[in-house]
Amino acid sequence: MAKQGVASMLALALLLGAFATIPTGVHAIGVCYGVNGDNLPSASDVVQLYRSNGINQMRIYFPDTNALNALSGSNIGVIMDVPNSALSSLASDPSAAATWVQSNVQAFPGVNFKYIAVGNEVSGGDTNSILPAMKNVNSALANAGLGNIKVSTAVQSGVTQGFPPSQGSFSQGYMGPIAQYLQSTGAPLLCNVYPYFSYTGNEAQIDLSYALFTSPGTVVQDGGNAYQNLFDALVDTFVSALENAGAGNVGVVVSESGWPSAGGDAATPGNAQTYNQNLINHVGQGTPKRPGSIETYIFAMFNEDQKPGAETERHFGLFNPDKSPAYPINFS
Repeated sequence: MAKQGVASMLALALLLGAFATIPTGVHAIGVCYGVNGDNLPSASDVVQLYRSNGINQMRIYFPDTNALNALSGSNIGVIMDVPNSALSSLASDPSAAATWVQSNVQAFPGVNFKYIAVGNEVSGGDTNSILPAMKNVNSALANAGLGNIKVSTAVQSGVTQGFPPSQGSFSQGYMGPIAQYLQSTGAPLLCNVYPYFSYTGNEAQIDLSYALFTSPGTVVQDGGNAYQNLFDALVDTFVSALENAGAGNVGVVVSESGWPSAGGDAATPGNAQTYNQNLINHVGQGTPKRPGSIETYIFAMFNEDQKPGAETERHFGLFNPDKSPAYPINFS
């Protein structure tokens, strides 16, 4: 879920920014499905809403039985999280990981699982459990004949440091071994990327247009790479961090990105629509360091009025609980 802590991370995107030509026919967009709200549609209605809008990928934040049953047979690609609260037990006990996989993955053979996210933006002492839990879950999947499902963890931009993007590195010691493990398994790193929080944390030096993909030209020239928007700069900082950790072959999946429509600075329906539509249109072309489609999940499907934290957290939805669009978006 979105975190304001992302803001302080990179005083990286200094200056203003710009946006390049937008390709069509993007097939790399998913949407995160959170359930911390009142009067949300049934899971079966949610899956139908995804399908009717041509959204072919979903992230869920725990093994939600209702969602998994509704997803069965839909062929929607799924990221499913291991909740942070479960990391310690899965890290310390391979049999607990095997039971988790049996109950939450093997029990739903009709679901198109793509990735298991072992923790989301884990912090504090729990970070010591990420890698052993990943290893145990990966082994449990392999033993169940499900080695095609990749195991990773979802991190926010605060685990990186450095500007310009080519100078990116991991600021947290636990990330190097995780990156090297991902390189050994072929799984991507799941990255939560929020230009919104970078902008609101440094409005004096970051132009809103840089965050919204709407500036007219290159702003940050980083060697041979020209950065016209903050999203690309944040993603490529992760790419450089992976390279500097000896894991340059690890892919990046943007497991969350979005913009709130209310509740804070620059949080308007117009800005949210501009950001998310431009994101959808942009990710098919990739970043300067990684041209090509970037698999990206918008946060989030619904405005969730029960989400804790800052007011903006309750206004990231593309849709209202009655399934009406919060603002117009074209997913094709």
